[in-house]
Amino acid sequence: MSISVTKSIYKKVLGNLSASPFRVTFWDGTTVNYNEGAPPEFHITFNKPLNTEKLASEPMITLAEAYMDKDIEVDGDLEYVMESIFNQKDSFLNNQPKFLSKLSKVKSNNVKESKENASYHYDLGNDFYSLWLDKTMSYSCAYFKTPEDTLYQAQMNKIHHILKKLNLKPGQKLLDIGSGWGHLIIEAAKHYDVQTLGITLSEEQYKKTQERIEAEGLQGRAEVKLVDYRELTKENIKFDRIVSVGMLEHVGHENIPTFMEHASNLLTDGGVALLHCITGLIEVEGNAFLKKYIFPGGAIPSIRELIDGISQNDLRVIDVESLRRHYNLTLRQWVRNFENNLDTVQEKFDERFIRMWRLYLNASAANFTAGISDLHQFLITKGPNNELPMTRDYLYE
Repeated sequence: MSISVTKSIYKKVLGNLSASPFRVTFWDGTTVNYNEGAPPEFHITFNKPLNTEKLASEPMITLAEAYMDKDIEVDGDLEYVMESIFNQKDSFLNNQPKFLSKLSKVKSNNVKESKENASYHYDLGNDFYSLWLDKTMSYSCAYFKTPEDTLYQAQMNKIHHILKKLNLKPGQKLLDIGSGWGHLIIEAAKHYDVQTLGITLSEEQYKKTQERIEAEGLQGRAEVKLVDYRELTKENIKFDRIVSVGMLEHVGHENIPTFMEHASNLLTDGGVALLHCITGLIEVEGNAFLKKYIFPGGAIPSIRELIDGISQNDLRVIDVESLRRHYNLTLRQWVRNFENNLDTVQEKFDERFIRMWRLYLNASAANFTAGISDLHQFLITKGPNNELPMTRDYLYE
């Protein structure tokens, strides 16, 4: 294929990339301005031609890999660039395949696969995550009472916002499915006088949580297990309260009913659960870049499939809250911390990894600003519960 034909394909494809004015420089030094009328707001440079067939069939991952490999350079605020692309609804990057009537019949994310997938992402090392998360090591959407809150304040706000919603009573048993580095179960044991159990599939998270429990002197009041939620049900134990923060995104569409069934089986009658997860308006196959490089096996559940799974297992929706804009603020702080600690990150990982994570964090921040995804907290009960407060006033006391 001649250079002129290849460039004409790029020009056509890039024509609807963004509504913002931007400039593209090709590998031969020629430059094209798109959406002229104002100075370019960002500049994309192609250092070499890409595979045009792959660009046409898998544009998102093709451009992501080109950025990771330095075949593309972006001059401009990366979050803004991604937001401008997401906001261009007819962009070729936004044409995700949808499956509305029938989900895949092939089961994925069994117990073995789930552990492997969790290890791939979360076992990169506690020292890596501690560089850019706050000291609670919370790797999920924070809750900003004001935009000026520090990341630590906002994560502590989130933890106690959740614990208040659960309306905990002394002596109750609390299960955290996907407990991360354990700060929520520790706060619950310390301040709410409840017995807590966290479960995770990450060796690194398990070790860190064990260390924290011992450092706080909470042995006997807080516990962590390296176990899948599907295996926990075999132990024949029940919990008064269940919480799951940022874990449902790893379950997979076809396993949402399974998760809800097990959560129901683990919850006492009248028990309360809170599910905190990223959500989509409809079911989609998922972002190829994220599935290949960041979260293998991951999928963003839709609100309707979550509600359907909840209702099929005698679980009742009591309250739903969106924290979408809070996640954008959270991710911006993660990006800043990541960049501020770049020297240390470079000691641990190569340039391709750094560019991959830079793209992941900035694109995620843009994703929530553009409303491609949302973040919801679902408060649910097993069967009717007539003891919860009738208004939200108790959350803000």
